[in-house]
Amino acid sequence: MEIGSVESADGYTPGMMRVSLRSAHIEDSDGISRCLGAAFEPYRAQYTVGAFADTVLTPERVRERIATMSVFVAVDESGDVVGTIGCSVVGEGEGHVRGMAVDPRFQGGGIARRLLEAVEAELMDCGCTRVSLDTTAPLKRAVRFYERNGFRASGKVVDFFGMPLFEYVKMLR
Repeated sequence: MEIGSVESADGYTPGMMRVSLRSAHIEDSDGISRCLGAAFEPYRAQYTVGAFADTVLTPERVRERIATMSVFVAVDESGDVVGTIGCSVVGEGEGHVRGMAVDPRFQGGGIARRLLEAVEAELMDCGCTRVSLDTTAPLKRAVRFYERNGFRASGKVVDFFGMPLFEYVKMLR
C-alpha cells in the first residue's frame, strides 16, 4: 500500500530527494533495523543496555513486529528505509505507537510527521479515538515533536530496563 511521498533534504547531495511512505514488508527488516540503529546510536550512552536493545531491534525482532503490528516505512528513491513507525490496537478504542525513527540524514524534512499521520490514520480506521506512545528523557527533540503534534504527557512513568519511560497520549477524534 502506497501511503504517499514527501520531499526530504538529502544528506549527501544538494537538492531534494523523493521519499515514499508505505506499509513495511518482511524484506524491509534489515533496513528497519539499520534505520533504528542510525537514529538511536547518538543516544546509546544515555540508555541502559537493555533499553537500547529493546529500542534498536535486530532484523529478527523487526520481523516479529511486522507480523504483530502495522509497521510503515519511509523509503528513499533507491528503496533504502530512511524512516519507520509501528502501531497496534491495545484496547477498546486505544492504539499505541512504537518504534518511530528517522535516519539522522533525513531528519527535519517532514518524514516523521508523515509517519505519525500514517499510524494515526491506521488507528482511526481501526476505531481508535486515543493513541499513546512512550519515550525516554534523552529524546528531548522527539518529545518536542510529539507535543507539537498534539501529544501530552499523561503522568504515567514506568521502568524501562532501569530507566524511566514516559507515556504521552493524544485524542484522535
